[in-house]
Amino acid sequence: MSKSFEVVLKKVVDNSYNIEIGENLFGSLIRDLQQGLLPDVSKFAIITDSIVEPLYGRPLLELLRRSGFQADLFSFPAGESSKTRETKALLEDQLLSQAYGRDCCIIAVGGGAVTDLAGFLGGTFGRGVPVLNYATTLLAAADASVGGKTGVNTPVATNLIGVFHQPRKVYIDLAAWHTLPAREFRSGLAETIKHACLADETFFRYLEENIGRIISEHGEPILDADVCGHIALTNCRIKYEVVEQDEHESNLRQILNLGHTAGRALEAVSGYQLLHGEAVAVGLVIQARLGVKYGYMTAEQADRVVSLLTKAGLPTEIPDYISNRALMDKMYTDKKVRGGRIRFVFQDGIGEMKRFADGSYSVPVEEAEVMELLEEMRGN
Repeated sequence: MSKSFEVVLKKVVDNSYNIEIGENLFGSLIRDLQQGLLPDVSKFAIITDSIVEPLYGRPLLELLRRSGFQADLFSFPAGESSKTRETKALLEDQLLSQAYGRDCCIIAVGGGAVTDLAGFLGGTFGRGVPVLNYATTLLAAADASVGGKTGVNTPVATNLIGVFHQPRKVYIDLAAWHTLPAREFRSGLAETIKHACLADETFFRYLEENIGRIISEHGEPILDADVCGHIALTNCRIKYEVVEQDEHESNLRQILNLGHTAGRALEAVSGYQLLHGEAVAVGLVIQARLGVKYGYMTAEQADRVVSLLTKAGLPTEIPDYISNRALMDKMYTDKKVRGGRIRFVFQDGIGEMKRFADGSYSVPVEEAEVMELLEEMRGN
């Protein structure tokens, strides 16, 4: 005769945290630690990449040590291609070799690849240690450093392996945006435009009217302080309002994948020649044009999306070196695929997302219809 015992583990978890937006926030980070933000932490591991290391990683390391904290710096080669299980394992081995344990904190300093990888490491090391995100790029400020989604890429798919692990605090350093290459800054604007497309038509109009105050018609950053501050704050608000309602992406949070079904596939198939935001920009165009076919938005609204992306210096066409077949095949590795069918999330006009009859925000699309659109986009 079998016996059973029910394990009851119901609990209420408060994963709330603060996001601080400003310039040169190292002093604020140090003050937070001195005032007991992480009272049970005795060692700090700064995780950064090879580009950010001399600019922000080493200066923070020196400041932490001068302030009496025990800290070390761990760096990996910059770029999305380093965001792998192998890199994570190397970092874990380095932490273990320096006697890091469950009383440590991970400080992720950098852009989206750094916060994704370091957040995943923090979520699994010691079965979970606290993480602070110090975002130095617009992309990280707009998306990767907020919301608790972490992960790595594999040859098969991007971001399919990871955990939800909320940071204890996020610092968004607007001064760091001045150190970004123009192409990296433009890449970050794609996630900002995505947020406007999915949640805030007023913000979309603001970007249409003010894009020239942060980037020139030749694609060079201008970075008007007021516009940058408004963008950073609005990005955080929009993402927070979604994550608050659906922390673990059971339904609503899927809308943050707007443009990512095709975008992530493009990024991977390009061998990461396309930056994340560049790929997402093309993905936004694909969903908008497909949305017009399905009646979810007008051709004029889709044209506005394409026009804003173009003004931001972002690509809106599929590169010639990527075939439609290769792009289609890679879309089948998207996290939203169910029962072997590709699913998209769609704008409902501008500033809203389409919710379907079953309550879901994603819907299956027919491969033939997507392939037909891809042919049309190439002018075939």
